[in-house]
Amino acid sequence: MSNTTQSSDFPRTDPNSLPKCVRVCQNRACKKQGAADVLAAFAALPVAGVIVTASGCLGQCGNGPMVLVLPEMVWYSGVQPSEVPLLVEQHLLGDQRVKQMLYYRFHPQG
Repeated sequence: MSNTTQSSDFPRTDPNSLPKCVRVCQNRACKKQGAADVLAAFAALPVAGVIVTASGCLGQCGNGPMVLVLPEMVWYSGVQPSEVPLLVEQHLLGDQRVKQMLYYRFHPQG
């Protein structure tokens, strides 16, 4: 008889069961590019079950404002306040990525 625990005994978390979280970078470079207005645009369009939060630096300076959607790890770059309604409708409500806004370094389109 062994005292080791099999990996199948550990509870598994389904990423789809986790609440969506939208992080909007509010660090220096993104702030200079209008990230505060992007965060305000998300706040003006609340979605049930989605947490929108200001974030510290997401490490992609110069490509902002950066938006990260968790738990899917979907990155959007250069997001403008006028684009937030599309992102909310298509991604947060429709579960479809907004291809033209995806951050090319993490989501190559080719």
